[in-house]
Amino acid sequence: MKLALSRDEYRDRVYACWLGKNVGGTLGTPHECKKEQLHLTFYDPVPDGALPNDDLDLQLVWLAMLEERGVHPSLDDFADYWLKHLSPYPWNEYGFCRRNLGRGLRPPISGCFENYYVDEMGSPIRSEIWACTAPGDPELAAELAWSDSAMDHAGGEGTCGEMFWAATQSAAFVETDPLTLIRIGLNMIPLSSNIARSIREAVWCRENEIPYQEAYQSIRRNFGLEQPCNAIQNHGFTILGWLYGQDFGDKLCKAVNCGYDTDCTGATLGATLGILDGTAGIPKKWSDPVGTGIKLHPYTKDLNAPKDIEELTQRTVAVAEKMLAGRSERVEFGGRTHLGGETLSHLLRNDRALRARSRDPQSTIARVDEFDLALHYGGEPVLRPGEDKTIGLSLKHRDEPVPATFEVVATGCEVQPDGTLLGRHRFVLRSHSIEGTTKVLVVARSEGRTFQKEFVILGPEEAKGFGAGRNVPTCPKCHAWIDACVC
Repeated sequence: MKLALSRDEYRDRVYACWLGKNVGGTLGTPHECKKEQLHLTFYDPVPDGALPNDDLDLQLVWLAMLEERGVHPSLDDFADYWLKHLSPYPWNEYGFCRRNLGRGLRPPISGCFENYYVDEMGSPIRSEIWACTAPGDPELAAELAWSDSAMDHAGGEGTCGEMFWAATQSAAFVETDPLTLIRIGLNMIPLSSNIARSIREAVWCRENEIPYQEAYQSIRRNFGLEQPCNAIQNHGFTILGWLYGQDFGDKLCKAVNCGYDTDCTGATLGATLGILDGTAGIPKKWSDPVGTGIKLHPYTKDLNAPKDIEELTQRTVAVAEKMLAGRSERVEFGGRTHLGGETLSHLLRNDRALRARSRDPQSTIARVDEFDLALHYGGEPVLRPGEDKTIGLSLKHRDEPVPATFEVVATGCEVQPDGTLLGRHRFVLRSHSIEGTTKVLVVARSEGRTFQKEFVILGPEEAKGFGAGRNVPTCPKCHAWIDACVC
């Protein structure tokens, strides 16, 4: 029997999620990247509306994608919408994702190759769209979050963070205990991840009655990194605010007062509290200064975005209706909420998350006729003259392997079969002269059906590396990515 969610209660919590996101993000934005401890008790300065925030903008792009492409988006869909709407974003992982897409690489390899920032906050801040469109189904929300994070954080801590929050917030539609919710989120990510360890330290401090100040210092000492937007310490700070705060405002301030990526920690916690307690849980003194309008960042292009939180809520609910009907095996909408006796066991299931995590980050996964055809690079997506490059190929349907035969044609290359490894059919490519990008045509055949896709491998001149901590070139006037400026 499926869990039933009251449409009216669900809708109120979605509205509160987006409102809380704006409140927390607006509280933290003026103090972003300050690494000293802060002492806020309210907005400083007090705003006269919500501040623009990429935490929300990228999710509005995914909302449009779900509306236009349906509730089974492929990684190709994510790449298409990034190129169409998000190309100007130059910062950290965003810029390197766009750089890779421009070179012909597609996710998930676009999310990790020559990308120093895979452990940062760019994808954990995009969790709410998956939680709100898969309410009460945390493993589905986590699976969707993996696909999103593959764009710019593949194989990194950022993926763990987005999967954690998507699951935690999805479960918050039907579960109220913070420690239980955190446990559900942690069940979707590796025990050994640094984000999981940072979160567990915050929980341990609270359960052992360690004072807030000592807990804050423990996160900084054991998990703090120089880069303020690194996700590891910021997840610990968000959990500290949630567990140590006394009420809505105090929780947000305790998270933001830890410093570092303050707009992200505030926005994520504000959204989580909104889902938990609905609109009644957000005091007017916090919501009135930000209002209900939505203000896009100038780098978000050509998007039919909701004009306010009311429209955003309506559109989110409409997608959720399709998502639960089309993809959830466990949740449906009804006139009233009915959870049943096995709710916690249902919330702790992580099959979908485990399957998502089993996908190879060093690959390109292309959707062909509802099947996923993958080229596994076995390392960097680069072919060098005179050196053998061994690639792998696989065909799957809904993450389940499909028996197939493969043929490979690579421009200017000798191609030799090389057996199988890890369920992948391997081929060795060799070329003595490489100019630019090598195109690799893959043809897969299975049970009378033929699937084909063209992939790319970079030449050495197109893959000279990029220094750690540096960013892509930007326009000197508008400061967007130089190849997509908004001047």
